[in-house]
Amino acid sequence: MIVLFVLAILIGIIIVYLVIVGFLPGFSAPKQPLDKSRRQLMEPTIKPSPPRKDVRFDIKGTRVSAWLYLPEDISTPVPCIVMGNGFGGTKDMLLERYAVHYQKAGYAALVFDYRYFGESGGEPRQLMFISNQLEDYRGAVAYARSLKEIDPKRIVLWGTSASGGYGIGIAAQDTAIAGVVAQCPGLDHNASQEMFFKKLGIGHMLRLIMHAQRDMMRSRFGLSPHRIPIVGKPGTLAILPLQEAYDGYSKLAPDGFINEVCARVMLRGQRFRPAALLRDVRCPVLIQICDHDSLAPIKPQTVEELKKYAEVKCYPIGHFDIYAGENFERAVADQLAFFQKIL
Repeated sequence: MIVLFVLAILIGIIIVYLVIVGFLPGFSAPKQPLDKSRRQLMEPTIKPSPPRKDVRFDIKGTRVSAWLYLPEDISTPVPCIVMGNGFGGTKDMLLERYAVHYQKAGYAALVFDYRYFGESGGEPRQLMFISNQLEDYRGAVAYARSLKEIDPKRIVLWGTSASGGYGIGIAAQDTAIAGVVAQCPGLDHNASQEMFFKKLGIGHMLRLIMHAQRDMMRSRFGLSPHRIPIVGKPGTLAILPLQEAYDGYSKLAPDGFINEVCARVMLRGQRFRPAALLRDVRCPVLIQICDHDSLAPIKPQTVEELKKYAEVKCYPIGHFDIYAGENFERAVADQLAFFQKIL
């Protein structure tokens, strides 16, 4: 009887907690505009030639918006690089700079907006679940394979930052993939957890979980989503309230970028461990690691383990340094050398 009484009290406490978190006011998440004064124009160093094409495909009845870059010589089907952006990113956020380099080298490139982001459809807006984005990525691959200009046997998957492991996860199941590029990817789950707890503290992580529970509860009752900023200044409420992240997004984000994501993202995705899937990948893999990466750190012992299954390139730079200047040019040159070798 006492056990049942205690259990009833605990259940009551949980219900009251969920009601408070899910429905009562007091859980505001102020918007955090990015610092436009830091913005670097992420225009391509060369212009698309011929120009990119606006294309679309559907995932479960929802429109996915994409840009297709085809080389000038398409007398025969060409290889295609299918590209997905990182956390909260859209196709107009720096991907064209890579795509036009590939196009000039004779490859096609397909960049797309995940559902719920950018010009793609889907409600609620800014909803990010890794499972959904992997589904979108597979849909992009299927679309590329359906095009007469593309050689379906020479598809390479390209991801950066949060999407850096997506190609590994897909190629572990799709044996027809020709290669994978993982740029500054989050592949060391333990190192990332240690970094976030050290920089943000347990209090901030618990606060994020409460906001995530609020968003999830509201979704269960068909109410409006509860969103929080992706990046913010230190001490503010955001997924990444880190100066490096705030400055990095401020430099890279295009006009119209929405610095928000549905908070429920914090409750999903922890089971996706691409590093554990690497041994199941049968195609060549290029992993590009930033040695001083403070957002997606990888421990030296993990790097050595990755070298057993992939070609690993290390650069003495931080997470966002790879997107601009000489570091960008070097990373792209290494990618093109990888493509030439495997395609």
